[in-house]
This record gives sequence, C-alpha cells and structure tokens, in this order.
Amino acid sequence: MQNITLGYAITGSFCTIRESINALKALSEYDIKIIPIMSETAYSTDTRFGKAEDIIKEIEGICKRDIIHSIASAEPIGPKNLLDILVVAPATGNTLAKNALGITDSAVTMAIKAHLRNNKPVVFGVATNDALGASAKNIGLLHNTKNIFFVPYRQDDPVNKNNSMICDFSLIPQTVEEALKGKQLQPIIV
Repeated sequence: MQNITLGYAITGSFCTIRESINALKALSEYDIKIIPIMSETAYSTDTRFGKAEDIIKEIEGICKRDIIHSIASAEPIGPKNLLDILVVAPATGNTLAKNALGITDSAVTMAIKAHLRNNKPVVFGVATNDALGASAKNIGLLHNTKNIFFVPYRQDDPVNKNNSMICDFSLIPQTVEEALKGKQLQPIIV
C-alpha cells in the first residue's frame, strides 16, 4: 500500500472512536496520503468518550490536514477524483442505512456517494447496536453492492447486546489492501 490517497471517515459511534483513531494511526505509517472526513455529529459532539475539539485536533495531527466535515466540502471528492479508497470506521447503523437507501445528507454520506461515482472501493467498519436487528437488511444490501467491502466484524457482547456487532479495527489496513485489489478480506464475520 503505497502512493495512494485514502479517505478516512468517522461517524457517531462515539464509544469506538478511540479504536478508529488507533487504526488511523496504523494507516498513517504507510506511504499514503490520508484525507480525514467526519460526520457533522461526530465533528461537533462532546461525549463521555471525549471532547470533539480534542478528537479533531488529534485526527488533524495524524493526517496533517483539515477534516472535511460538511456536505459542500465532501462533494468535490467525486468530480475531482480525490481518493483511491474510502474507509468509513466506525460506520453506524444510521450511516449504513443511508448508504443502502441512497440517502446523502451528511459529509460522510456525500463523501461515499461522490467517491463511488468513480467506481473505487469503500470499506465499512461496522459499529452498531442493531446490526442483527433493524440494520441487518441494510448491511445485507451493502454486502451485495459493487465496490463495497467490510472490515471483518463480530458480535461484541452477545449476552447483553445480542444485536450489536463491531468490526475488528486492527484489520482495517489488511481490509484496505485487499479492497484495493477488488477482494473482500475473509472471513467477514469472525
């Protein structure tokens, strides 16, 4: 994985943003350019998992560029062909549903739509409490969509949150490498 431009999008699964940032750090060790993207909610919301300002500063420090965080700033990704691959991690059930249904109403959903018009890969890192519930049909639709790949994922707490699934954030670099070859890293569900 060298000399590529990778978009890295973060959505509002706040409890997994730290794991996502760790994966972003791992990707930053490759000889690649990383363009950070955040949903408006993730970009502006303070939670018990961290202050938005601190998270923004850390991500911009890793990527050495400003975060794309509006629909207008994400739209040029497509026409300017800015990315070779786009990672969305964490990808919430909300973001997955919007993509399965073609809804474009955030910086991240616009980045995905804009990027897919160039027939290049998008990698989703699932993190949702309803992956085996309301989001299951949307995840299924995306599994059958051209240029969509998934970071392997699993149930994170089958006893207490039986519909919840989370990706293995440590497998993001491997998933990206395979997706750039047009292949899905296996097994998908671990």
